Amino acid sequence: MHAKWNHEWSPREPWSRPSGPGARGDVWAAMWAEWWRGPSQRCERGLVRYLVLDAIATQPRHGYEIIQYIGDKSGGAYRPSPGVVYPTLQMLEELGHARTSARDERKVYEVTNDGRRDLAAHADEVADFYEGHAEESWDRHADMARLMSRVGRLVVAFKREWRRGTIQPATMRKIRRVLDESLSELEKLLAPEDP
Repeated sequence: MHAKWNHEWSPREPWSRPSGPGARGDVWAAMWAEWWRGPSQRCERGLVRYLVLDAIATQPRHGYEIIQYIGDKSGGAYRPSPGVVYPTLQMLEELGHARTSARDERKVYEVTNDGRRDLAAHADEVADFYEGHAEESWDRHADMARLMSRVGRLVVAFKREWRRGTIQPATMRKIRRVLDESLSELEKLLAPEDP
């Protein structure tokens, strides 16, 4: 029995709509879901403090607003967890780089003069972080989606013919040779040797 396509289609992910013979998603859906998560969206531990300082430099914010600010400014590429933000805020308070005040019965954090000086000394790192995520454009994701779609078509074609039992040993050897040559070329493109 085949697994059904269980990835909901959305307008932001038009390529996720099932298509092709049988519109099955089993192996392909798993591959796609794994790719779509993308590389681990983390931030170097030392940089988080400057992202937090940057978030509170323009206006006082509470923890959730800081998380939201960083997530929005990075285009959704990095959204720190409360388990990262709150200990960082506590550390910044202990260093004298942030202080708390009350706003609408909530504790908000604002930057101190020492915090502003520290942030200014690391402004390039903060800018580099956000600029790096700005380059993760939608076009780049769409290009990868088109490539992954081709990989998916290949998987579906092999599965279909394998189940039908129509691939003869001689054909299988030819296919292996074509794939070996293609993989060799692709590996050179993806990981070129240092000059």
